Amino acid sequence: MSSGPVPSPTPETAPFWESTRARAMRLPHCTPCGRPHFYPRSYCPFCHSAELEWREVSGRATLASYVINRRPGPAFEGASQIIALVRLAEGPRMMTNLVEVETDPVSLRLGMPLRVRYSERGDQVLPLFAPAEVAA
Repeated sequence: MSSGPVPSPTPETAPFWESTRARAMRLPHCTPCGRPHFYPRSYCPFCHSAELEWREVSGRATLASYVINRRPGPAFEGASQIIALVRLAEGPRMMTNLVEVETDPVSLRLGMPLRVRYSERGDQVLPLFAPAEVAA
């Protein structure tokens, strides 16, 4: 179990956190336009419909951007962390952390394939990402 702040689910995000506790990741998909989105909200950010359904996504992504935080503070036990923006295979982007990779920029390349990993934090399970060739 990793340390750090624990997310507090809201009515809009509760299905997402329930899915990560089950070691799966579900996102809201708009019924009229068919597009998934992240972060979870009560309407589609593309067509503004409130007709949403939650569907499981693949857990595959690519690295869109990152920053290495070498001074994350006491809540994270002082370890460096890689804060990343990833593009899920289904299209939406999400902020997350990269794991199972060196905090050396040489080992990171934009567009590199990633796979989701799950990490317990308090009573929540966070989706983190690792290079696809490392992730099981």
